[in-house]
Amino acid sequence: MTVPSLHRSIATGAIGFGLVSLCVFATVAFAERWMVHNLGLTGAYGAWTVLFIVLAGAVFGALVDGRWRLPKFYLLFGVAFFAYAAAWVIAYFGLGRLSGEVVGSIAGSILMAIVFALGFGALRSIVKLSAVLFAANFVGYFLGSALFFYLSPPTGMLLFGAVYGLFFGAGIGAVLYLAQTRKF
Repeated sequence: MTVPSLHRSIATGAIGFGLVSLCVFATVAFAERWMVHNLGLTGAYGAWTVLFIVLAGAVFGALVDGRWRLPKFYLLFGVAFFAYAAAWVIAYFGLGRLSGEVVGSIAGSILMAIVFALGFGALRSIVKLSAVLFAANFVGYFLGSALFFYLSPPTGMLLFGAVYGLFFGAGIGAVLYLAQTRKF
């Protein structure tokens, strides 16, 4: 297999991760209270992280070539997404809402970029990969968040997930293409 084109990587990432994110955010929209009550706050966020990794690993695994094909790609993606999620959660709960969301988006994007750059041998591209991930993550998260606060639940939460996933997925798809082809 060869690496899919940049356009296909972006489209696959956007559509695939958009659907994955919609599924994960549906558990927030309909079961957040139950999950936090039964799993605790850490357990609920851990479950959502695992859902993202398991579901999105298959989506993004279709975009990689060579030694990182499934199931090995799950390891790389799992580490990358866990690093992103851990940074985001620590910043969010440590700094509070808006500051934590911004710092978490920056730190999480950088950590995800570092993991992908290491995995694909694209260390010179860390800054560029981080910028792509941050821009996609930031736009998706805050546009989705605005929809969430404008619309009533559960619709707002579902649209939050879909928009976040669409943009961030496009960014992850682009980064996987760029890291593999080193076209900067």
